[in-house]
Amino acid sequence: MLDERIIRVKVMGDYACFTRPDLKVERMTYPCMTPSAARGVLDSILWKPEFQWYVRRVLVLKPIKFVAIKRNEINSKQGKAPIVVDEVDTSGKPKYRAQRNSVVLRDVAYIIEASLYQTEHNDRNKPEKYIGRRGIDADHDGIFIRRVKKGQCWRRPYLGTREFAAEFLEPQGDEMPIPETIPIGSMLFDIFYDAKGKAQPIFSHDVVIRNGVLNCEVQENDKMMESSHFRPPIDSEVSASIYEFNRLEEDAL
Repeated sequence: MLDERIIRVKVMGDYACFTRPDLKVERMTYPCMTPSAARGVLDSILWKPEFQWYVRRVLVLKPIKFVAIKRNEINSKQGKAPIVVDEVDTSGKPKYRAQRNSVVLRDVAYIIEASLYQTEHNDRNKPEKYIGRRGIDADHDGIFIRRVKKGQCWRRPYLGTREFAAEFLEPQGDEMPIPETIPIGSMLFDIFYDAKGKAQPIFSHDVVIRNGVLNCEVQENDKMMESSHFRPPIDSEVSASIYEFNRLEEDAL
């Protein structure tokens, strides 16, 4: 059940990179925040298994500016064994480290508009618990609104990649989206997980930022509300590895 009330959060940062998956070697960002990135910001502020965030719109508040940077990355996936980035091969060249160019966004600001989606709720799990009440008790903010006002989150939200941290706050009410229309074409909307945990990318086509607003109320968003994030059993090898890592980290403190 989709709640009709809309929460609004303003996010901003010095840099952002919402990577296009069709450009694999060197990163190239979309011109604005993607729906999956917006949902990630909201989840970073408040995540509960009782509901999902349904992103309705993303408002672009500042002119789109691209900048090219060069970063040190690794050319292999991180596994169980740690990677020593300074390790070299027999010829003296870096074994894992690689320098890659990235085209990212600079000086960004957005307003995310979203609602709660719940498959079921009861007296202890009403939307008002998270986003506040209406009417006589309208002064009750709810968990999410209180966190935004205080700047609280359970993990630091970021703009596309973790090194580009995001600041978030309540909108002042006088913000206006940029008066520009920018065609994007195909955009990665989100990653859908079936009941067995198999991931499937969902793309939106003919995407356009109209007058500074990215509309996310499309058919792909409805499908994402059926996504289920697979979690391994508690006695599985994956869970055991995570538990051991957390135990060692706590012992090191």
